[in-house]
Parts: sequence; C-alpha cells; structure tokens
Amino acid sequence: MPLHSEALILKDGRQSDTALLIARGTRRLLRARKFATLTEMPLASGRRADIVALAPDSTILIVEIKSSIADFRADAKWPEYRAHCDRLYFAISGETPPEIMPEDAGLIIADGFGAEILREAPVHRLAAATRRSMLLRFAHAAALRLHGLADPESLGFGSI
Repeated sequence: MPLHSEALILKDGRQSDTALLIARGTRRLLRARKFATLTEMPLASGRRADIVALAPDSTILIVEIKSSIADFRADAKWPEYRAHCDRLYFAISGETPPEIMPEDAGLIIADGFGAEILREAPVHRLAAATRRSMLLRFAHAAALRLHGLADPESLGFGSI
C-alpha cells in the first residue's frame, strides 16, 4: 500500500486550510532539524497539541498553530502546554502580525513549503517523570497511526 502524503496528516475537520499549510511547513522545518513530529497529539491534561516534536536527545517541543489574529485571541489554553514540553512555540503565517504573539514563547513563520524560526523559545526542561510520560504518549500515538495506515480497518476497533 503506497503511503500518500494526505494519509500522514491527521485531520479532524477543526483545522482551517491555513492551519494545515502552517503545520506542513513547520513540520518540514522540524524534520530538517532532526525532530520527529505528530499532529493533534493528546496530552495528559486532556488537551491536544497541534504539533509535538521529539528530538533524538529526547527534547520535546510543542508548537501551537495560530492561523489568524482571531484564532489567537480566541484561545487562552496555550499556557497549559508548557507543562508538557521543554520549549513552546507558536507557528503563524505571514498574514498574522508577529508582534501580537507572546514574547515568552518561540515564534515560527510558515507556509505550505517551509518555515523559519523568528524567535527561539526559552528552555524549561521537563521533569523526568513527565518526559517519560510524554515519550510513551508519543510512541503510542505514532504506532497507532502507523498501524492505521497499514490496516485502515483497525481504526474501527476503538481506542486503546
């Protein structure tokens, strides 16, 4: 079964076309920096992170995508993501003014082809137990998605 790029993007109908393009470009940037990424990953808090990125040294990034000024202003939950990562970034398009984004998070500007980091995120290292929990969540989510690509009927068996 050939892997088609659309099959590798988790869409649940909540993401705008702009958000999907920002995610694509951001994930390309992170991949070039040797991070593996998952989109829409469930966190222990019950929230879902737009992008979780895992480095070979186990550094964990969360990238919150904001597709517009209105999207940013309507969301007050992003500070909660800091408890689940070593660095927190926002990713925006060129249409969103960077000056409205919080200074205490990193900033990425992206389109459907690539991205660049405008501001590095401050480091706040995770506790060992939290890192272990995030690594297990990441591995579990990635394995389930890979299984779903190889055996789409398995998706109907429900969550584990």
